[in-house]
Amino acid sequence: MASPVPVMDDISLAALTADPYPSFRRMREAASAVWVSDARINLVTRFEDIMTIERDHKRFASTNPGSLMNKVMGHSLMRKDDEDHQVERKAIEPSFRPGVVKNQWTPVFDGIAERLIDGFANGGETDLFGSFAAPMASLCLAEMIGFKDVSWQDLAAWSQALMDGVSNYGTEPDTAQRAAAASQAVNAAIDAVLDHHRNRPGPTILSSMLHAEHPHSVEQIRANIKVIIGGGLNEPRDSILTTVYGLLLNPDQRARVTADPKLYRTAFEEAVRWVSPIGMYPRRVTRDTVLGDTQLKQGDQLGICVGAANRDETRFSDPDAYDVFRDRHAHLGFGAGPHFCAGTWVARQMVGEIAVPKLFNRLTKLRLDEDRPAIMKGWVFRGPVSLPVRWEV
Repeated sequence: MASPVPVMDDISLAALTADPYPSFRRMREAASAVWVSDARINLVTRFEDIMTIERDHKRFASTNPGSLMNKVMGHSLMRKDDEDHQVERKAIEPSFRPGVVKNQWTPVFDGIAERLIDGFANGGETDLFGSFAAPMASLCLAEMIGFKDVSWQDLAAWSQALMDGVSNYGTEPDTAQRAAAASQAVNAAIDAVLDHHRNRPGPTILSSMLHAEHPHSVEQIRANIKVIIGGGLNEPRDSILTTVYGLLLNPDQRARVTADPKLYRTAFEEAVRWVSPIGMYPRRVTRDTVLGDTQLKQGDQLGICVGAANRDETRFSDPDAYDVFRDRHAHLGFGAGPHFCAGTWVARQMVGEIAVPKLFNRLTKLRLDEDRPAIMKGWVFRGPVSLPVRWEV
């Protein structure tokens, strides 16, 4: 017998931001969906319940006129279903195909990683967030989008402001203002290069949008580029850092991975499961229905917590541990269903084949800085915001 959604008044946004996993565990134990008052949304944290939602967009829709993403970024393909979603996704796919990633983007990524490591390799210590992961993700993304004269610092700042806006469930006015300013800055950067890509077809995302069978309108381009700036920068940046962090915390695993470089890809996949960079996204209930053990009502807003599902004890043994060699089970770090992340292949190549292996290959005896601990934050989006390391010069 399904029960009404239970209410949890004692889980704060501050606690979720600092470390969401104890709260996620309580929610999984409580019900299929839990109303968290401070977040003002029903959160879904169990793996199987999320798979049910992703298989049934008739009951659980991505289309959601009132979503924060629509307000911050415009009506992107992430908040559309069926043909509307398929048409816009198909338009960007040429830039993300495995052959294009291998032949066009891999040499670009490789050169960027080498130049960045050259910049700090002789120093013996650095914070990998600012010196490597953030510029690596930003510079690679700028190349893929087709921006000109946009600094990696600006792109990273826009991404953070947009992501903060999308996760602004506490409705902080300063956060909303920063997101609005970033949105306008992205519009200007797009407008500056549209004619260039319209006249010169190529592998960039902007070119793909303009030269698709159903070309994007300017409004669609702006909304979808903002989505790509968010996930396409946030996810590789944070997964670079989380993979390095997981390996440095586990010397035995690190030794086995560095001895067999094919395992770097597996180390990356485990990092995305362990700390999912995109930890939550919304869905809307389209009619009164039952999810697992809870009764939902038409119009209910759901937060799909894949960061929680990826630590579901019924799916993963010892889920709080980083373990490259655990029994393989599919995770939800890239979502599922029609909205499965279009940039998955790019992230696997950039992080698992280039960025992380190069760090361990080039920095002798890489280790965590014992004087400056790593710092992780977030729950809607989560990852290290500081990862100080040392090595032998």
